[in-house]
Amino acid sequence: MSKALTIGQVAQTIGVSTHTLRYYEQAGLIRAVGRTQAGHRLYSPADLDWLQFVMRLKATGMPIAGMQAFAALRAEGQPTVGARRQMLVAHRDAVLARIAELQSNLGAIIDKIAYYEAAIDAAAQAPTACDPTRQIDETQSLSHSEKDSPWNTQKTTATPEAGTNSRKSTARPANR
Repeated sequence: MSKALTIGQVAQTIGVSTHTLRYYEQAGLIRAVGRTQAGHRLYSPADLDWLQFVMRLKATGMPIAGMQAFAALRAEGQPTVGARRQMLVAHRDAVLARIAELQSNLGAIIDKIAYYEAAIDAAAQAPTACDPTRQIDETQSLSHSEKDSPWNTQKTTATPEAGTNSRKSTARPANR
């Protein structure tokens, strides 16, 4: 991209509103952008690249205050490269910790789906009672933990097939 973009074009490109772009500029996340003679904002390719990076920071959960601190360091130039790197390393570590937590929770959900799929299969294969007028709810005598076990948090790696109606667990142990 070699030409300047209007605020509307940038908003559409990165998927935010023009109001959000104005807020980001006011909050110091974006350097002052160029303007036309009529005062309309014109974003350069470098502005768009920076905004896309800011959107990645936002998408990975960096708070506005963190993004503001990073933007302030960036504005100071080359002497702050080390500090910016440290900020990104700390943020990366926080993102990795969050991913690990989500992966663990996803593993428990996948295990629970597999448990219920096995229970459904077992119920479908169970012989019917001799007296169809007498129905017994076998789960009434089980405790909550017995009905819902296993609900564990073993580490698994998610796959697109995991937790589908395939009637078998496709979760694989994580390699960590």
